[in-house]
Amino acid sequence: MSTDIRPDQEAPQARGEGASDAYTFAFADHGAQLYGLARAGMVPGNAEAFSGMGLLFAGTEPVAVEAEGGVAEGVAPAGITTRTIEPLKRWHVTFGDAFDLEVTALTPPSGVGAKDPVAKAGGMEGYEQLCRFRGHANGRKIDCLGQRGHSWGAPDWKKIALTRTLTAWFDTETAVSVTTVRPQSAKHHADEAVAATVVEGGAPVRVAEPLVSTTFDGEGRQRHAGLELWMSDEPDTYPHRAAGEVLCGTTLDLGRLRLDAAFFLWKMEGRVGVGRYDVLRRNDDAA
Repeated sequence: MSTDIRPDQEAPQARGEGASDAYTFAFADHGAQLYGLARAGMVPGNAEAFSGMGLLFAGTEPVAVEAEGGVAEGVAPAGITTRTIEPLKRWHVTFGDAFDLEVTALTPPSGVGAKDPVAKAGGMEGYEQLCRFRGHANGRKIDCLGQRGHSWGAPDWKKIALTRTLTAWFDTETAVSVTTVRPQSAKHHADEAVAATVVEGGAPVRVAEPLVSTTFDGEGRQRHAGLELWMSDEPDTYPHRAAGEVLCGTTLDLGRLRLDAAFFLWKMEGRVGVGRYDVLRRNDDAA
């Protein structure tokens, strides 16, 4: 997993037909029981192809949910605005009246390059960083951990069954991030492409063999999860193990896609943290 991300990669990177960029911010103030997500998307060169999605949970209930696409440049889609103050270091993000936050990177970026199996399977590459979020959400002052990411590419949803994004933020120097892509042709979970990073002492380290297990409810929403993260294939080594359970979540109909967005409480080796667990799949109910 590359960490040689350049500051100029803040700018849109998508190239080619059907390619787009997405900028994602997610945070969790567990003490205040406020959990939020903002995503801004764009197609470079197309002034009418901006999109946005925002979520804010207070406790177990969503108090603000918006998704909008096909918006002209200069308009805040779904009320989402983002601004880079210092590339790869500081940003500002708002979601309507739901939250207004300053974001500061705590770690260098860790990225999935074009040659990574996950990028090849999903058609997207990018990077993300563990961050601190300060400001106001739902009328309350917050100061908490989260992540900021930038991805780009042209996923082919005729070939993809689903993608999953799991994160866990434990402290300013410890976090976990996992991305999986399941091809439409996959017959078993073992056929998924998986990439994972563990932030240890503030430095992102690629996981040699990440294993993910999930329990879903009757409607296909994620309820419990387990992670087994082998940092090395050397003998006499032991994996990091984490267990998570859902705190809050909702399902969004995004047209041809369905997003099950959730925040999880995670426990790993004596640490307790919070993070997002999103499942994005083809929407078979779409016309």
